[in-house]
Amino acid sequence: MMIGLPAAEISACLGIEKQTLYEWITRKPDIPADKVGTFWKFKLDEVDAWVKSGGAAPRNAEARKTDA
Repeated sequence: MMIGLPAAEISACLGIEKQTLYEWITRKPDIPADKVGTFWKFKLDEVDAWVKSGGAAPRNAEARKTDA
């Protein structure tokens, strides 16, 4: 059973600050994350699929495309 990677490792893989990852957990309820005790854990393959599906994109990205 794989418990998952900590927030520091996932944020490094994504090239973002750890605080940004915690903000995504709050703002993007579909981010694949599991709370284990007081820690958030992530499975790299699930996060990768989430990013590729557009989950990490800004919510108003579509609005910006149509305004241009």
